Amino acid sequence: MRVHVIATGGTIASTADGDDSGAAPELSGDDLVESVPELAEYADVTVESVASRPGFDMAPSVCARVAGRANELTDEVDGIVVTHGTDTLAETAHYLGLTTEPPVVVTGAQRRPDERGSDGPTNLLTAVRAAAHERVSAGAFVAFDEELHAAGEVQKTHTCALDTFQSPETGPVARFTRRNVHWYRDPAATADDHPLPVPDHDEQPTVPLVVSASGVGRAAFDDAEARADAVVVAGTGLGNTTAELGGAIADADCPVVLASRCHAGPTEPVYGTPGGAATLAGYDHVRFAHGTPWAARIELLLAVAAGEVDSRFDDFGA
Repeated sequence: MRVHVIATGGTIASTADGDDSGAAPELSGDDLVESVPELAEYADVTVESVASRPGFDMAPSVCARVAGRANELTDEVDGIVVTHGTDTLAETAHYLGLTTEPPVVVTGAQRRPDERGSDGPTNLLTAVRAAAHERVSAGAFVAFDEELHAAGEVQKTHTCALDTFQSPETGPVARFTRRNVHWYRDPAATADDHPLPVPDHDEQPTVPLVVSASGVGRAAFDDAEARADAVVVAGTGLGNTTAELGGAIADADCPVVLASRCHAGPTEPVYGTPGGAATLAGYDHVRFAHGTPWAARIELLLAVAAGEVDSRFDDFGA
């Protein structure tokens, strides 16, 4: 089996100099692969580095480069592994799941290589084992803490715990042990059967995220919408907002997608008061997403670029 590793930085590649300047990505993809010789037991591994960024400063333009490179390798490898910072790892995995042809497994680390108990080597080994497995033939996944999660369902749930990546609605796809892989469901069922084209990495749409909370007015939305191609709103509960924010959404001149701040559960138009999801569903430019706001933002960014907003999100007003 042939697995290609694409390194982008993150904690898995970071070191600290011992002073107060903080950690930063320093290690290359070659460094990471060479530190885990057991990878050769599972696949013929090649590697390249396309970025050296912390997860909290990842950009869609880098995701586009990774997706483009993965698609170039479709006929040359059996799977792709991407090493990445954990803060936005789930977002990049979702981006790749919507845009790539070969199976992609994204991984990273919560502890640096120069810290005791670093989880990077184990996570990289799990990712390569997953990418090389005959049952992983399509889709995007996250490999972490010896579990495999579907990219469209996984979330970072803890700031520093090693088991931070969880899928609240469905659980993991599989668990990896020393000798075996225990499958909980068919990984092929997680693949997107209608991949979106990869936007040019220099021409990514502008899709800001606005969060509703107690007392939030319309100013943040109005400011974001003035410069946006589309907007995601992280609503409360089933996809509701404050009355003032709902009024701003009603006046918007671009597509607006409502998601929920809750870590699990769908959106649904129940409340008909100002800002309620049933009210918002009556506007032609408003659609609803059922994943996290962060996943919705990635999908909306790609849908805007492809001109497929209406077909990608639910229209409860129809």
